[in-house]
Amino acid sequence: MAVEIVTVPDLGGAESVDVIELSVAPGDAVEVEDSLLVLESDKATMDVPSPFQGSLVKYLVADGDRVAVGDAIAEIDVTDGAAEADVESELLPAQEPQPVVEPQPAKAPDSASSIAAEQLIVVPDIGSDDEIDVIEISVAVGDTVEEGDTLLVLESDKATMDVPSSHGGTVLQILAVEGDKLRTGSQVAILQVSAAAPAAAVDTSDTAQTPVNDQENAAQEKVSEQPAGEQKASQAAAPVSTVVSAATGSSEVYAGPAVRMLARELGVDLSKVSGTGPRGRVQKDDVNNYVKSALKAGPAAAASGAGIPQVPAVDFSQFGEIETVAMSKIAKLTAANMQRNWLNVPHVTQFDDADITELEAFRKTLKDEAEKRGVRVTPVAFLIKALATSLQANPEFNRSLAGDGEHYIQKHYCHIGMAVDTPRGLVVPVIKDADQKGIWDISAEIATLAASARDGKLKPSDMQGGCFTLSSLGAIGGNGFTPIVNSPEVGILGVSKSQIKPMWNGTEFAPRLMLPLALSYDHRVINGGDAGRFMTHLVKLLSDIRYLAL
Repeated sequence: MAVEIVTVPDLGGAESVDVIELSVAPGDAVEVEDSLLVLESDKATMDVPSPFQGSLVKYLVADGDRVAVGDAIAEIDVTDGAAEADVESELLPAQEPQPVVEPQPAKAPDSASSIAAEQLIVVPDIGSDDEIDVIEISVAVGDTVEEGDTLLVLESDKATMDVPSSHGGTVLQILAVEGDKLRTGSQVAILQVSAAAPAAAVDTSDTAQTPVNDQENAAQEKVSEQPAGEQKASQAAAPVSTVVSAATGSSEVYAGPAVRMLARELGVDLSKVSGTGPRGRVQKDDVNNYVKSALKAGPAAAASGAGIPQVPAVDFSQFGEIETVAMSKIAKLTAANMQRNWLNVPHVTQFDDADITELEAFRKTLKDEAEKRGVRVTPVAFLIKALATSLQANPEFNRSLAGDGEHYIQKHYCHIGMAVDTPRGLVVPVIKDADQKGIWDISAEIATLAASARDGKLKPSDMQGGCFTLSSLGAIGGNGFTPIVNSPEVGILGVSKSQIKPMWNGTEFAPRLMLPLALSYDHRVINGGDAGRFMTHLVKLLSDIRYLAL
């Protein structure tokens, strides 16, 4: 028997890396370049290929260990005719090469009968003596675990790591809690393990051998019934089904520490991510692609937060009498659109006050003319006209960001949307070509669209094509608010209740009617200078409406 030692090859500059996967089992046949194990640094994962052809005798490392260049990782039997010997030996599971394991601290029994023994599980070598926080307990008392199952998760300021069980058994006691600080050798849990191995798998005197589970026994019996030519392929596939089963369980996802850390940073539930790595392992690209697909999903996904942790449900009936009322379709669409816009648009809001003393005085002089025309002139008509004029003078606000994120669409029309509060919810009808209409025309159209909105008779075309939105609280009240941009528009003006305030005119304080304005804009398209010029122009128009005629 010629046994060769396999060592860690050049890691391309990395000092030490984690072992995150053992790709074959002791006794399996391996070819040159077959993957023996998978290593993961904080930047990449890499397979360690076999430099020899033969059969794996044993691993010299375990899942979760840290290794460096030159460290011994496995022993391979490269004896001539090893492949033929493997086929013969695989027919009899009792003759398979057995992995070498360290003796149990508990005393081994002298017979094959199943005797329960307590096994203390400790933190393996983590590469330093530093204490690391426990951020997750992965099992509970009474759970059955297999060797390699995660017991708890540790997190340092640089990485997260799973603490695997070194034995299979039942959890009797958990010796750590979330928030504890552990180091290499710290006690983790006590397991009840079976000190005897199945007689069909090993000799009864080999009491230190880890028991083989029922699934593995069934797989070995099935292999022994197959023709010799099919056995190698069957045994090569067996470890795959075992790993996938562990990955799809509710208590563990097949992923490395760096991937788990990335998922926590992005708020991603790894159980919902499909792994594309070997044996279904979740990789960093899988997490990133999951987040991208969630962000591109429709309003329903946006309403659920697109990867943002959900607000926990509360049973309000425990506090008193309640009633559950279904939201209207408009209300649900508004909620989804507002959340999508808030999540995707980088908002900035600029505030200012406009002196509308002269505007209001002029508007009141129009009362008799308005009655003859059958039209009510409100401050909203002047606001819409002023906004249309400001968009012409500041075309940056009459743009939309293109879908590729590398271009913008410059619009050469001017349609102004106005938010209307109705019993069914918030709707935004649009005044088309507001820059080409006078105050009388705009006032008449406002009245028509507002009535249709309240009666639920707006057509889809009445609410499409807006370039900019006005949201006015009018006489409802408030000193100001932050309106949410109605994407794909890049700006919205919030207007609150006007108030008489003392303003300094250069010689004395005089009472003036001041209108609070709040301009929110998409900072991907609009910068602070653009917003400042737009707001200054708008305030100028509202303070002296004669400029609207120029």
